[in-house]
Amino acid sequence: MTAPGKPEPSRPAPGTRRAARAMRDEAERRARAEKSARAENRTRAEHSTRSGSAAPPVGSRRAARAAELFDPDGVHAHHARTRRWKRAGVVAGLAVGAALLVGSSAALTAIVAPPADTVEATMSLAGDPPEIEQLPVPDVRQSPVVTDLCAVPEFVAALQSGDDEAAVLAAGGGEAFRSAVAGGSASCVDLGDSARVWAVVDKLRPASPIDYRPSALVMPEGVRNIEGGALRAEAASGLTSLVAAARDAGVGEVALESAFRSYQTQQETYGRHFAQRGEQADQVSARPGYSEHQLGLGADVVACAGACGSLDDLAGTAQGRWIAEHAWEHGWIVRYVDGATAVTGYLPEPWHLRYVGRELARAYHEGGWTSLEEFFALPPAPDYAE
Repeated sequence: MTAPGKPEPSRPAPGTRRAARAMRDEAERRARAEKSARAENRTRAEHSTRSGSAAPPVGSRRAARAAELFDPDGVHAHHARTRRWKRAGVVAGLAVGAALLVGSSAALTAIVAPPADTVEATMSLAGDPPEIEQLPVPDVRQSPVVTDLCAVPEFVAALQSGDDEAAVLAAGGGEAFRSAVAGGSASCVDLGDSARVWAVVDKLRPASPIDYRPSALVMPEGVRNIEGGALRAEAASGLTSLVAAARDAGVGEVALESAFRSYQTQQETYGRHFAQRGEQADQVSARPGYSEHQLGLGADVVACAGACGSLDDLAGTAQGRWIAEHAWEHGWIVRYVDGATAVTGYLPEPWHLRYVGRELARAYHEGGWTSLEEFFALPPAPDYAE
């Protein structure tokens, strides 16, 4: 009952009571949700404190869940980091695949996000690559090692023993020897040494000494010797071989007309030519001291068919043609050939042979040389110095 003097409170209608109850229930539900959220936040805060990181200040389950998924340093339940990287990898893979399919460098640039200074280089790589012509294959050839022959023990030993042919072989053969001498890689080889088989005597290079005479001279065996001339032993042996080979080849007999001449004998020979030709004698005869005959390495040969012809006859004979082609095989060269007068100073003498040894003669022939001056890279000697 209501107290006296006070109005009696009004009672809500039944529909109003139901609405109020619903509002009350909703308020209680929200209060419970907020309480649950606060309890969950406290739990996370305690867990974060133990793990060394601060808990995200959120007020709801959805906000807390979002923080777990996008916090790069957080370590939370349900393996958020693994799922995050998996999702990122899938997205990146799809994007790269799309970029490759459409050929768009812009898509790749957007994904990778390179620094600004590399964008231009990245764009330059897009599109068709330039055509590159095939480069020519270089012709690589091994060059011979240049060695001073005087540092080769075998060469020095042969040189000191006086065995010139063995020295040339120790140098690697005739061409190797020639190349070394001409190139200045044989400082101990003296082309002015008259005792050597490679000595060069011409109008600028006299014998040394000027009246040089070989220590040993012999008669070539098996050779018709018209004037009874002698040669150094190695030259005599080479002439014997040449004459025998010509005979065996069926070209006829080759005879020796003139061989070694001493300084005194050459004075007489040159004087006779000078009396007949004057200064033109220098084109057909050497002055004393400037003749290869004085070395014991020069030989004038003639062709014989029963009787022997003259020096001038040799070129037109089978023997003369054979000598021009095969003399080198026996260590000889034709010293004064047609076309070399400007170098040697002499008119052609197909009969005048010069012995240089088999190895040097081979190199001379195979190299197509026409004078010893050119063979050893010496200056031409067309005239005497005085």
